[in-house]
Amino acid sequence: MHRRQFLSLSAAGVATLASSPFTAHALEIGSATLRTVSDGNLSLPPGFLFGLMPQEELGVILARHGIDPAAPITPPCNVTVLEDDGRVVLFDAGAGDNFQPDTGLLVDALDHIGIAPEDVTHVVFTHGHPDHLWGILDDFDDLVFADAVHMMGAAEHAYWTDPDTVESIGEARASFAVGARRRLEALEGEVVLFGPDEEILPGIAAVPTFGHTPGHTGFRITDGAASAMVVGDAIGNPHVAFAKPEWPSGSDQNPERAAKTRARLLDELAGEGTTMVGFHLPDGGIGRVVAEGEAYRFEPVPEG
Repeated sequence: MHRRQFLSLSAAGVATLASSPFTAHALEIGSATLRTVSDGNLSLPPGFLFGLMPQEELGVILARHGIDPAAPITPPCNVTVLEDDGRVVLFDAGAGDNFQPDTGLLVDALDHIGIAPEDVTHVVFTHGHPDHLWGILDDFDDLVFADAVHMMGAAEHAYWTDPDTVESIGEARASFAVGARRRLEALEGEVVLFGPDEEILPGIAAVPTFGHTPGHTGFRITDGAASAMVVGDAIGNPHVAFAKPEWPSGSDQNPERAAKTRARLLDELAGEGTTMVGFHLPDGGIGRVVAEGEAYRFEPVPEG
């Protein structure tokens, strides 16, 4: 474990707190502080994201962003931490040590900003994919955030705990179902379930963003007039998702429904000017959606 270091935050805007190998990004929401820390990055075959898309038009978009369509996609994994009134709320728990070799940094990243696992009061899940859920268990199958309340949407929890999911999810994701069910069973029925549009904690409301998974949920954080939205994987990349939100992505379990959700979210966020946090977006995932004709772009919030 790295020695704990308490790092000061900018009073306004977004601050970057950097010291190798971890970088944290911070945003003030009223009296609350929202930070993102890195759990590492994934490595995905390009076909996993892009295989369902019109390839010729896709190539133009990827070239515009300097992306080699034949190279692995390596999106960052940004875990959101909200601190306010004695609460330390994690949105997702990272991948742990048993998913991909470049993930599993969360505990050390939290330690770097002075947060120990026992300090975490709540773990709130956007969905049950490995890079969001598997980090709740350590190498000894003990709960990492043992003192925290774990919370998940009722529809998402029912999906991953259903023994039939492993048969219906498809061979490529069967291990996701096995791993999710084992980890949720480790919580021994102590997961607090919530419905769509429910205020799950003071100042934190669930936003249904179904499609990436059957019960995928975003979260709107509000303090007075200030607000931000944690979107998880509902907006999963900074290029094609913004340029062509209506295109189906192979990363989504229900590509058609996810595309409709993505288009709605982008339209709402651009219209409101609400700051958003994306799990796989650059610059810590904190930014705004800017409309550009029929498309959008991701604009990271500048450092304060």
